[in-house]
Amino acid sequence: MSITRLKRKHRKNIARANNKQRIIKQLLLTPVLKNVDLEELKSRFTKSEAKTEAAA
Repeated sequence: MSITRLKRKHRKNIARANNKQRIIKQLLLTPVLKNVDLEELKSRFTKSEAKTEAAA
């Protein structure tokens, strides 16, 4: 018996798998958001600016 291949379905299945892989890769590329203490960051910048102004 001869083998009949469903070429259109095969292409569709491969495209579907590639799309899922691409979506997973894009999700993994996005950085993880963490809780950031804004007050601590502001205090760091004010300290560094004060040091540079005193040195100048």
